[in-house]
Amino acid sequence: MGLALDMSPRSLEEIIYFASYVVTDPGETPLEKKQLLSEKEYRSYREKYGYGFQAGMGAEAVKKLLQDLDIDKELEFLKEELRTAQGQRRNRAIKRLEVIEAFRNSGNKPEWMIMDVLPVIPPELRPMVQLDGGRFATSDLNDLYRRVINRNNRLKRLLDLGAPDIIVQNEKRMLQEAVDALIDNGRRGRPVTGPGNRPLKSLSHMLKGKQGRFRQNLLGKRVDYSGRSVIVVGPYLKMYQCGLPKDMALELFKPFVMKELVNKGLAHNIKSAKRKVERVSPEVWDVLEEVIKEHPVLLNRAPTLHRLGIQAFEPILVEGKAIRLHPLVCTAYNADFDGDQMAVHVPLSAEAQAEARILMLASGNILNPKDGKPVVTPSQDMVLGSYYLTMDNKEEKGTGMILRTVNEAVSAYQRGTAGLHARVAIPVRALGKTIFTEEQQDAMMLTTVGKIIFNEIFPASFPYINDATRANLYQGTAEHSFVYEKGADLREAIMNAPLAGGVGKEYLGSIIARCFEIYHTTETAVILDKIKQLGFTYSTRAGITVAVSDVIVPPEKFEILRQSEEKAQIVTNQYRRGLITNEERYDRIIDIWSKSKDDITEILMKSMDRYNSIMMMVDSKARGNKSQITQLGGMRGLMANPSGRIIELPIKSNFREGLTVLEYFISTHGARKGLADTALRTADSGYLTRRLVDVAQDVIVREDDCGTDKGFTVSRIQDGKEVIEDLYDRIEGRYCFETVRHPETKEIIAHRNELIDSDKAEAIIKAGVTKLQIRSVLSCRARHGVCKKCYGRNLATGKHVEIGEAVGIIAAQSIGEPGTQLTMRTFHTGGVAGDDITQGLPRIQELFEARNPKGQATISEIDGVVKEIREAKDRREIEIQGEAESKVYSVTYGSRVRVSEGMEIEAGDELTDGSIDPKEMLRIKGVRGVQNYILQEVQRVYRNQGVEINDKHVEVMIRQMLRKIRIVDAGDTTLLPGSFVDTHEYERANKTAILSDKEPAVAKPILLGITKASLETDSFLSAASFQETTRVLTDAAIKGKVDQLLGLKENVIIGKLIPAGTGMHRYRSIKFAEPEDGQSSVEELEPVSVD
Repeated sequence: MGLALDMSPRSLEEIIYFASYVVTDPGETPLEKKQLLSEKEYRSYREKYGYGFQAGMGAEAVKKLLQDLDIDKELEFLKEELRTAQGQRRNRAIKRLEVIEAFRNSGNKPEWMIMDVLPVIPPELRPMVQLDGGRFATSDLNDLYRRVINRNNRLKRLLDLGAPDIIVQNEKRMLQEAVDALIDNGRRGRPVTGPGNRPLKSLSHMLKGKQGRFRQNLLGKRVDYSGRSVIVVGPYLKMYQCGLPKDMALELFKPFVMKELVNKGLAHNIKSAKRKVERVSPEVWDVLEEVIKEHPVLLNRAPTLHRLGIQAFEPILVEGKAIRLHPLVCTAYNADFDGDQMAVHVPLSAEAQAEARILMLASGNILNPKDGKPVVTPSQDMVLGSYYLTMDNKEEKGTGMILRTVNEAVSAYQRGTAGLHARVAIPVRALGKTIFTEEQQDAMMLTTVGKIIFNEIFPASFPYINDATRANLYQGTAEHSFVYEKGADLREAIMNAPLAGGVGKEYLGSIIARCFEIYHTTETAVILDKIKQLGFTYSTRAGITVAVSDVIVPPEKFEILRQSEEKAQIVTNQYRRGLITNEERYDRIIDIWSKSKDDITEILMKSMDRYNSIMMMVDSKARGNKSQITQLGGMRGLMANPSGRIIELPIKSNFREGLTVLEYFISTHGARKGLADTALRTADSGYLTRRLVDVAQDVIVREDDCGTDKGFTVSRIQDGKEVIEDLYDRIEGRYCFETVRHPETKEIIAHRNELIDSDKAEAIIKAGVTKLQIRSVLSCRARHGVCKKCYGRNLATGKHVEIGEAVGIIAAQSIGEPGTQLTMRTFHTGGVAGDDITQGLPRIQELFEARNPKGQATISEIDGVVKEIREAKDRREIEIQGEAESKVYSVTYGSRVRVSEGMEIEAGDELTDGSIDPKEMLRIKGVRGVQNYILQEVQRVYRNQGVEINDKHVEVMIRQMLRKIRIVDAGDTTLLPGSFVDTHEYERANKTAILSDKEPAVAKPILLGITKASLETDSFLSAASFQETTRVLTDAAIKGKVDQLLGLKENVIIGKLIPAGTGMHRYRSIKFAEPEDGQSSVEELEPVSVD
């Protein structure tokens, strides 16, 4: 309102709350329109000029001013102002222009901002309920409405009585305040409170926040047909099954059971069927068995961090009250059996059941959408069992046996004549593997009894796993070193051949990935079940336990500690003599103790037998790690205090010996910090996911090929010598933008617009190609969403991405889900200036919110050579000599300089250590530079923590951050200077201007943080349900915005199907073709699209 009238909000407030008069029509007097007058001034002017002018106060006066506003005239004036004004005045003019333009385009009249009539919401939305004691409780809104009505009636009575002005004005002010409180309580002045000093909830509060209308009722609805219970392990289940407690199943499927009872004639009508079910008659159970057959149910574990947090299973009825869960799907749910609960939902309609079965069945969700690697890898007992089964021991009973068949090996084990680890020889032919050549079939294979049993679970065409190497899986040739021709001395080979390692967790993961490549989903699920069965069986047979006696403290430990103490004493003495600073002393002592801990770890690991129970668990990656073994048998080492600084007093004891009192309290210090961190991290990571989902929810694959003319150049990401992400990971599963040729032979490896699969990616790396251009989401030209070619392969299925896939949501979940694993701490190097570089989750937030980073680096704005680095008064100066100009950058003493004199540098290179401000990067290196920078930085944080995320997910986010551009000069277009518009809209406006020989607009790209980007979205429903609800809705009302309902949130809010997946328009009206005679298989029917 202030912008429309060109008045300050302060002046408006004075008028509306009856503190000042405003001149609405100066008449012939020297007063000016919109001039404020105090009570005293008003009186003196009245006496002086009589009724030669008009002035008023309150909303009536403001309404009169708004009615007098001539919009077209204002527009002309403001456009002129824009051409001439500078600085503050120009900014104000731009803001006013935006509001006035909005009024003109939307057809809203300014005076409509003042209400004459107050709408009352329906009683259902402000209910009154009777409490137990016979008293009534009512919604706050009723209170607020009541205040408005009372004051309005009192005002009416005062006017009828002809009360003095001052009393009427006071009543009008109170009425205005009552209306304010009703619409947004607490916005101005003190909020109106109810009993117990609690501020009343106004209309605005009903919409805002997590408990508001948008997020509580429109985006999250409660569902019927659901139940929850504790989960326990169901080791006998198949991959696609879950155990459902009988009582729960009966309640969930009650309507279905009742209908079936009537159909079968077991009940006369629905009423008697209902009685039967409630009394749980014996025949009900048989009917229930039939009803749940092939009717999938959905299982969900909160928090649902990614799409694998809800999966479909076929229910199996079980006794008891707990849900049984397949042990392999725990990883996806991040579930364990220490009291976790899960919710069950029943898909009702035929379509819902079909989607649950085809798209969501657990046996189909083998790959993780974030990196395309299997998510259902065996863990803990299963790993230990497989590892134990495939270990190799020359001393084992039965070593040196020569067996004829697989059955003979199994029976030798069962009879007790040969142990699982015994090295034996067996004819290759007996293994029944088709991958061996004809000559090899006649040879003998050197292997162990356990490995023969382990390999039985794989199909005949799968390699024989004899050695846990990549070559063994992919070429199947690693066996050559274990295959001996007829007539070779097998006994000698058995005793002298090198020991082959057991199959640990990581290798099991590779086996599953390979199975998926060869046999796809169904077969892999069957193999997984077999691995699970085998693992559990043999970890039970192994009887591996942990005892205190398994932990061996190396005798060398005490000597190492004694030497370290001497070194530490020397350092302390140097400090006392003033030879080194306190900082240096601290750093050196930390180094001494870190090294001594590493030395003890090394000796400890060497001294432990590979058949030691704890060692087997760590070696197979089933549980535990090196550092935990060191704490058990070596020394606990250095601990950090809550601020993250390392305490220089090491804990020299280990858990086997026991800690001293002081050591015990130092360790609890660190442990508490760890727990507090985890709790904070979970909340932070959840909020990050929410912002990411919000910014990318409308990114859906909407077309086949956008025909872009730009590629995206990728090469390996490295930090100095350390490789963060290899080129293979960056190109596999993407489309080529240009034809890739072998650098030397010029032979074509991959054609333009061809998908790079794993074989092609391997070939490209082998050929020595170090960088190439691929199709990327960042250069996709699709108007809404992205196209199939720019996105590449769908990581969750390993196939092409389908149109309708909600890739934005998948990207948000893939980045947000591992967020909880990232560290919270900033690494403290002991307070060196500008050296606390943010890492972990805060760094990810900093990047996605495009904030100025902590510990900012100075970057060069020009290409050139470092001419000299000189010391100035209290800082250093770095001079860069470019071709046309030279620039001097001054840096503080504390910061580390990364360049040296004579070095050649490019614009955008860092001159000092630290993080670059992405907005600076955009200014100097442009859009490509900033895209690359954010992508590499995000990958650096995740990969340093051992989390792999595919580039394309990060690219989707960066694309959303750079979607808008800022108009610098509007030219003759209708765009507003200073406003943010979509690139497509900008191009369209310029095209129109150029075609009609007018001046086009000039714009520059801007980088928005994800929160800002989601509020700048074209959909006001989506923005309002995210943050700043009232501001977004007011803005939408003035501009008369129309929501095109392109994203997911806006469709959920109005209750439509989401425009993704099967809810997309092109899939809505699919009809199945009728099968011809003799055809019964559903799979053979082609869906016919009727559009």
